[in-house]
This record gives sequence, C-alpha cells and structure tokens, in this order.
Amino acid sequence: MAATTFREAFRAGLREALAADERVFLMGEDVGRYGGCFAVSQGLLEEFGERRVRDTPLSESAFVGAGIGAALGGARPVVEIMTVNFSLLALDQILNNAATLRHMSGGQLAVPLVVRIPTGPGRQLAAQHSHTLEGLYAHIPGLRVLTPATLADARGMLAPALADPDPVLIFEQIALYGASGELPDDAGPVDITGAAVRRPGTDVTLVAYGGSLAPALAAAEQLAADGVSAEVVDLRVLRPLDEQAVLASVTRTHRLVVVDNAWRSGSPSAEIAARVAEHALYELDAPVERVCGVEVPLPYPHHLEEAALPGVADVVAAARRAVG
Repeated sequence: MAATTFREAFRAGLREALAADERVFLMGEDVGRYGGCFAVSQGLLEEFGERRVRDTPLSESAFVGAGIGAALGGARPVVEIMTVNFSLLALDQILNNAATLRHMSGGQLAVPLVVRIPTGPGRQLAAQHSHTLEGLYAHIPGLRVLTPATLADARGMLAPALADPDPVLIFEQIALYGASGELPDDAGPVDITGAAVRRPGTDVTLVAYGGSLAPALAAAEQLAADGVSAEVVDLRVLRPLDEQAVLASVTRTHRLVVVDNAWRSGSPSAEIAARVAEHALYELDAPVERVCGVEVPLPYPHHLEEAALPGVADVVAAARRAVG
C-alpha cells in the first residue's frame, strides 16, 4: 500500500494508458506545459512528448470534435474538458455526434473516445464553475457515464474506458483531487459496469455517487454509533445504471435515502427513486428520502456553498426519518 491523492491516482491511470498503447493520446486546454488546470497531467508532456500530450485552442466544440474524428480514425483519444460547465460548449459534439454515430451507421462506426471532465462543487468556484451535470449526460443513450469516488476507481477506470468501443465520460470530482488515502502499488483496471456496496448494512440504504459518497459514508459511521446499520451503495456508473444493485440493497434494508449533489428536479436521485417505485415499491417500509443540492445557482461564500450542498447532518436526519 502507498499513500496517494486522487490527483496522483488519475495521473497514474493516464501514464499507464499512454505507456501501454501508442494509439492513446491526451488533448485539451492547458494539459501540456501547464500540467492541467488541476495538475492531473503534470509531467506527462515531458515524459511522452507533444505528439501524445497536446495543448488545444480554447474551443471545446473544436477539440472534442477533433477527438471524435481521431477515434473514428483508429486512435484512442483522451480529451480533457477544463470544467464541467465548459462541456456544455461541446454538447452538440457529444450528443449529436459521439453518442449517435454507431447507431446512425448501423454499427459500422465506433467512437472509442474518453472525455475526462472535472466536476462538482466544494472549492468556492461560484455559480458558473460548480455544476453537477453528470445526470444530464446520463440521460443520453450511446454514452457510458462514470463517476469515480474512490482511489481505486480514479486510477483504474481509464483503461477499461479506453477499451470500450463507445464514448465514455469520466467525471472527476474537483473537491477530491487533493484528498489522500492508500492504494495498492499494483492497483489496476476496475469494473466499469456496475455499482459497489461500500459499507454493508441492514436498516437503511444510502445511495450515492461521485462527490456525495463521502458524506454518505460519514453519515453511515455516525448512524452506526446510534445503533442504525446503514448500507452505502456507490453507483460508480450513471449510465447504464446498475438498478439491480440498488433494488437488491433496498430488498435487504427496506428503506432508501439517495444522496445527490445535483439539483433535485430531474436529477439522478429522481431516476433512482422512480425505478425503486416501479420495481420494489412493496419492499419499502418508508417513503424514499432524497438529500440533494439546493435549487439555486451555487453561492460563492464558503458558508453558503456548504449550506447549498448535502451535508452529513442532512443525510443522518433523512436516514432517521426513514428508519422512524
């Protein structure tokens, strides 16, 4: 085991991908000489050269489109969009091209493109740079949407994403980049098809993903001190959604709390609640609880930013209501 940060884990995944396959290259704004907006690609330009680590003009539509073209041509591009709000400038390329070409070509064209997108609140980046838009992209057929929230996933999701013949979006939590922990030296590729139970329990299910996993786990720890056994399910993949893992957990605990940094309306939490209502309604002993971001543009002041996001106390209160 070695101490590492999420930033270093993402970098290790990139380095391994670049070293393993000459077809892989990284492109995006400031990924080269600057080392990435959040220093994830620092040192890779010196190690692999300008052909493999490419700085691009400030046009998300242009360089995501170039990535799609490179993928169609047989390369394995990894495109970094600086922050999730800027991904909206490439939404036409992602939605109308990357996600549809396999279907519109009758399976003749594959787009093995990976798009890395720093996302989420928690760093006082104000309303234009603190979005949680993973659910928007999870709405789109033809994409795989990944939300790594552990060091193992941060390091290990890129390799199988590059092996996928369809476009994969990896949403990296900005607030986690500096967080540290231990990771085995030989940590390798991980599954990118399903959810994972991060903490077993019997009384209530807490479903989370990305930036909401940490408060869910902290809430489970606090609930355990009060004699409430909470099972924590990390979705890991928003599309395709592993509904069977959620349903299996609800069948064990008979109560559900969904923790989601996104705005409540139309969020992944709404989709999860709907699927549980469709397929496991009679397993529930209490109404589904949702702990979501407040529906306002995220404030800049630290205390207001914290108030607008799901906190540990909010998750604990929701779980206690469910357990009764």
